[in-house]
Amino acid sequence: MSYFQRIKNVIIGAIMLLLAVLLALTPEWGIYVVAGVLLISLFVYGFRLLFYYFTMARYMVSGKSSLYQAIILLDIAMFTGSLISTGRVVTMLYLLAVFVFSGFIDILRALEKNRVGTQMGLFKLLGGIAKVLLAVGLAIAGFAFRSAAIPVYGYCLILAYSAAERIITAFRKTAIVYIQ
Repeated sequence: MSYFQRIKNVIIGAIMLLLAVLLALTPEWGIYVVAGVLLISLFVYGFRLLFYYFTMARYMVSGKSSLYQAIILLDIAMFTGSLISTGRVVTMLYLLAVFVFSGFIDILRALEKNRVGTQMGLFKLLGGIAKVLLAVGLAIAGFAFRSAAIPVYGYCLILAYSAAERIITAFRKTAIVYIQ
Protein backbone atom coordinates (compact mmCIF):
# COMPACT_ATOMS: atom_id res chain seq x y z
CA MET A 1 0.00 0.00 0.00
CA SER A 2 1.46 3.34 -1.01
CA TYR A 3 1.74 6.38 1.23
CA PHE A 4 -1.12 8.13 -0.59
CA GLN A 5 -3.39 5.07 -0.21
CA ARG A 6 -2.65 4.97 3.51
CA ILE A 7 -3.60 8.63 3.92
CA LYS A 8 -6.73 8.09 1.82
CA ASN A 9 -7.78 5.10 3.96
CA VAL A 10 -7.28 7.05 7.19
CA ILE A 11 -9.35 9.97 5.85
CA ILE A 12 -12.13 7.66 4.64
CA GLY A 13 -12.10 5.88 8.01
CA ALA A 14 -12.39 9.19 9.87
CA ILE A 15 -15.31 10.24 7.64
CA MET A 16 -17.00 6.89 8.30
CA LEU A 17 -16.59 7.38 12.07
CA LEU A 18 -18.02 10.90 11.81
CA LEU A 19 -20.98 9.58 9.82
CA ALA A 20 -21.58 6.88 12.45
CA VAL A 21 -21.71 9.52 15.20
CA LEU A 22 -24.04 11.76 13.18
CA LEU A 23 -26.37 8.84 12.46
CA ALA A 24 -26.44 7.88 16.13
CA LEU A 25 -27.51 11.43 16.99
CA THR A 26 -30.40 11.48 14.48
CA PRO A 27 -31.89 7.95 14.34
CA GLU A 28 -35.33 9.01 13.04
CA TRP A 29 -33.90 10.00 9.65
CA GLY A 30 -31.13 7.43 9.87
CA ILE A 31 -32.70 4.80 7.60
CA TYR A 32 -32.96 7.28 4.75
CA VAL A 33 -29.46 8.63 5.35
CA VAL A 34 -28.04 5.09 5.37
CA ALA A 35 -29.87 4.30 2.12
CA GLY A 36 -28.63 7.57 0.63
CA VAL A 37 -25.04 6.82 1.60
CA LEU A 38 -25.37 3.33 0.12
CA LEU A 39 -26.90 4.82 -3.03
CA ILE A 40 -24.10 7.35 -3.47
CA SER A 41 -21.36 4.82 -2.79
CA LEU A 42 -22.85 2.36 -5.30
CA PHE A 43 -23.09 5.07 -7.95
CA VAL A 44 -19.54 6.24 -7.32
CA TYR A 45 -18.13 2.71 -7.43
CA GLY A 46 -20.16 1.84 -10.53
CA PHE A 47 -19.00 4.93 -12.41
CA ARG A 48 -15.45 4.30 -11.25
CA LEU A 49 -15.55 0.81 -12.73
CA LEU A 50 -17.11 2.19 -15.90
CA PHE A 51 -14.33 4.77 -16.19
CA TYR A 52 -11.78 2.03 -15.58
CA TYR A 53 -13.29 -0.04 -18.35
CA PHE A 54 -13.27 2.78 -20.91
CA THR A 55 -9.75 3.92 -20.07
CA MET A 56 -7.89 0.66 -19.55
CA ALA A 57 -9.84 -2.58 -19.12
CA ARG A 58 -11.29 -2.79 -22.62
CA TYR A 59 -7.78 -3.47 -23.91
CA MET A 60 -7.16 -6.22 -21.36
CA VAL A 61 -7.97 -9.91 -21.43
CA SER A 62 -11.38 -10.42 -19.78
CA GLY A 63 -11.76 -6.67 -19.39
CA LYS A 64 -15.46 -6.91 -20.14
CA SER A 65 -15.99 -8.31 -16.65
CA SER A 66 -15.35 -4.83 -15.22
CA LEU A 67 -17.97 -3.46 -17.64
CA TYR A 68 -20.48 -6.06 -16.46
CA GLN A 69 -19.67 -5.29 -12.82
CA ALA A 70 -20.18 -1.57 -13.47
CA ILE A 71 -23.54 -2.14 -15.14
CA ILE A 72 -24.72 -4.42 -12.32
CA LEU A 73 -23.60 -1.94 -9.65
CA LEU A 74 -25.35 0.95 -11.41
CA ASP A 75 -28.53 -1.17 -11.65
CA ILE A 76 -28.34 -1.98 -7.94
CA ALA A 77 -27.82 1.73 -7.21
CA MET A 78 -30.93 2.66 -9.20
CA PHE A 79 -32.88 -0.08 -7.41
CA THR A 80 -31.70 1.30 -4.06
CA GLY A 81 -32.79 4.79 -5.12
CA SER A 82 -36.25 3.52 -6.00
CA LEU A 83 -36.55 1.72 -2.64
CA ILE A 84 -35.94 4.88 -0.64
CA SER A 85 -39.38 6.23 -1.54
CA THR A 86 -41.27 3.00 -0.72
CA GLY A 87 -41.20 3.28 3.06
CA ARG A 88 -39.20 2.57 6.17
CA VAL A 89 -39.92 -1.14 6.53
CA VAL A 90 -38.93 -2.08 2.99
CA THR A 91 -35.85 0.15 3.13
CA MET A 92 -34.85 -1.37 6.47
CA LEU A 93 -35.26 -4.92 5.15
CA TYR A 94 -33.19 -4.07 2.08
CA LEU A 95 -30.41 -2.52 4.14
CA LEU A 96 -30.32 -5.50 6.50
CA ALA A 97 -30.13 -7.81 3.48
CA VAL A 98 -27.16 -5.78 2.24
CA PHE A 99 -25.48 -6.20 5.67
CA VAL A 100 -26.03 -9.96 5.59
CA PHE A 101 -24.68 -10.17 2.04
CA SER A 102 -21.62 -8.14 3.06
CA GLY A 103 -21.04 -10.47 5.99
CA PHE A 104 -21.26 -13.54 3.75
CA ILE A 105 -18.75 -11.98 1.36
CA ASP A 106 -16.38 -11.40 4.28
CA ILE A 107 -16.80 -15.02 5.40
CA LEU A 108 -16.10 -16.33 1.90
CA ARG A 109 -13.02 -14.12 1.55
CA ALA A 110 -11.74 -15.31 4.91
CA LEU A 111 -12.19 -18.94 3.93
CA GLU A 112 -10.30 -18.23 0.72
CA LYS A 113 -7.48 -16.56 2.66
CA ASN A 114 -7.29 -19.54 5.01
CA ARG A 115 -7.09 -21.87 2.04
CA VAL A 116 -4.17 -19.86 0.63
CA GLY A 117 -2.46 -19.75 4.02
CA THR A 118 -2.47 -16.11 5.15
CA GLN A 119 -2.94 -15.24 8.80
CA MET A 120 -5.56 -12.49 8.39
CA GLY A 121 -8.27 -15.01 7.51
CA LEU A 122 -9.41 -15.58 11.09
CA PHE A 123 -9.88 -11.84 11.76
CA LYS A 124 -11.95 -11.47 8.59
CA LEU A 125 -13.95 -14.62 9.35
CA LEU A 126 -14.91 -13.42 12.83
CA GLY A 127 -15.83 -10.00 11.43
CA GLY A 128 -18.05 -11.56 8.77
CA ILE A 129 -19.80 -13.82 11.27
CA ALA A 130 -20.32 -10.83 13.57
CA LYS A 131 -21.84 -8.81 10.71
CA VAL A 132 -24.27 -11.57 9.80
CA LEU A 133 -25.32 -12.21 13.40
CA LEU A 134 -25.64 -8.48 14.11
CA ALA A 135 -27.80 -7.91 11.03
CA VAL A 136 -30.10 -10.82 11.90
CA GLY A 137 -30.29 -9.66 15.52
CA LEU A 138 -31.09 -6.11 14.43
CA ALA A 139 -33.87 -7.34 12.16
CA ILE A 140 -35.43 -9.36 14.97
CA ALA A 141 -35.06 -6.54 17.51
CA GLY A 142 -36.36 -3.91 15.10
CA PHE A 143 -39.49 -5.87 14.35
CA ALA A 144 -40.00 -7.01 17.94
CA PHE A 145 -39.83 -3.48 19.34
CA ARG A 146 -41.30 -1.87 16.20
CA SER A 147 -38.54 0.69 16.13
CA ALA A 148 -36.56 1.92 13.15
CA ALA A 149 -33.90 3.38 15.43
CA ILE A 150 -32.51 -0.03 16.46
CA PRO A 151 -31.23 -0.94 12.97
CA VAL A 152 -29.79 2.57 12.64
CA TYR A 153 -27.78 2.08 15.83
CA GLY A 154 -26.66 -1.29 14.53
CA TYR A 155 -25.59 0.30 11.27
CA CYS A 156 -23.63 2.83 13.32
CA LEU A 157 -21.83 -0.07 15.02
CA ILE A 158 -21.10 -1.77 11.71
CA LEU A 159 -19.91 1.53 10.21
CA ALA A 160 -17.64 2.22 13.19
CA TYR A 161 -16.24 -1.32 12.97
CA SER A 162 -15.55 -0.92 9.25
CA ALA A 163 -13.90 2.45 9.87
CA ALA A 164 -11.68 1.02 12.60
CA GLU A 165 -10.78 -1.92 10.35
CA ARG A 166 -9.85 0.49 7.53
CA ILE A 167 -7.72 2.66 9.81
CA ILE A 168 -5.95 -0.36 11.33
CA THR A 169 -5.25 -1.72 7.85
CA ALA A 170 -3.81 1.64 6.81
CA PHE A 171 -1.27 1.54 9.67
CA ARG A 172 -0.35 -2.13 9.22
CA LYS A 173 2.98 -2.87 7.61
CA THR A 174 2.77 -4.59 4.27
CA ALA A 175 4.99 -7.47 3.32
CA ILE A 176 7.26 -6.60 0.41
CA VAL A 177 8.81 -9.33 -1.62
CA TYR A 178 12.24 -8.46 -3.00
CA ILE A 179 13.57 -10.33 -6.00
CA GLN A 180 17.33 -10.74 -5.89
